[in-house]
Amino acid sequence: MAVRGGRVMRWWICCGLLALLAEPVIAGPPYISDDPEPTDYQHFEIYTFNLGTATRNGTTGQSGIDFNYGAAPDLQLTATLPEGFDRPVGGGTDVGWSNVQLAAKYRFLHQDGFGLDVSIFPRIFLPSGSNLVGDNHASLLLPIWVQKDWNGGWSAFGGGGCTLSEFRAVDFCEVGGVVTYQLLPKLQIGAELFHQTAVSSVTPATTSLGVGWRYDLNDNYHLLGYVSRGIENTNETNQVSWYASVLFTF
Repeated sequence: MAVRGGRVMRWWICCGLLALLAEPVIAGPPYISDDPEPTDYQHFEIYTFNLGTATRNGTTGQSGIDFNYGAAPDLQLTATLPEGFDRPVGGGTDVGWSNVQLAAKYRFLHQDGFGLDVSIFPRIFLPSGSNLVGDNHASLLLPIWVQKDWNGGWSAFGGGGCTLSEFRAVDFCEVGGVVTYQLLPKLQIGAELFHQTAVSSVTPATTSLGVGWRYDLNDNYHLLGYVSRGIENTNETNQVSWYASVLFTF
């Protein structure tokens, strides 16, 4: 029964990955979808980032630092410290401390034994404490992420989950998938399809297509970029989005 159950689980996750859309490659940022690979044990990954989204109502975004530490084999601890901004059309720009994020990624299945890397990555969003920037309510994202690598530099990862808030049972759910390719020894490129359900009656569902890249200056310094555009409710949700980051690994 255990063997049969394992085969059923593997089939289900494979189908989910195909529906979302080598040598192992590092994934996650700059994409919206995450990957199941934790930071290496006793190593750091630190992102200094800027991101934003423009709609017909204005532009919102964040700048900050994303700390990741390999606390144990297959366990990554994460803390994200963002400064947010909100620039409505025809108005001024509000700037303030946005939602601090605390997360833990745990990989419980591996490609060498199961055929896929699979992780859970629960993430807590603390209240921003502001009525101008961010969300002044706490929330919790509960996702699962999977990944498959192939020889030749190809990799695919994706998954999804739902965000729960302190005042509503479910705020929204999201699902996404990414395919990446190691084009040059120092340059990786990728494409992403991402969907998020409606947040409220005034914030409808959104689906977007994006492209990303990563350039390794050396073993410790890396440049990351990403741009996307909505293909569903574009004007209301995503006329253009971006992410830019300098990654330090050590």
